[in-house]
Amino acid sequence: MTSANLDDTSYELTLFVNGASELSARAIANVRQICDVYLDGRCRLVIINLHDDPESLLTMGILAAPTLVKHRPLPVRKLIGDLSQTERVLLALDVPRAHPTPATRG
Repeated sequence: MTSANLDDTSYELTLFVNGASELSARAIANVRQICDVYLDGRCRLVIINLHDDPESLLTMGILAAPTLVKHRPLPVRKLIGDLSQTERVLLALDVPRAHPTPATRG
């Protein structure tokens, strides 16, 4: 059983990036992997380039990029960085995790 089967909660996420930098590319790749692996079929991800939409800085209160905003389920959360620490990201997003099977326990 995968984590996606544990819960049918839908997630709405927005990733704000700053151009085509290496940091932005890593954040995009990492959040897409999280959506594919842990939120398969339960995630709506929007990626906004702040170069193309600078007003988002003000309307969404974005202070740094990349920033991932979880709109739903509530509460709203903002995560800053390249999102490479998957366990921390999942915890911050309140994504339920599967209990380890005997084969995966250390």
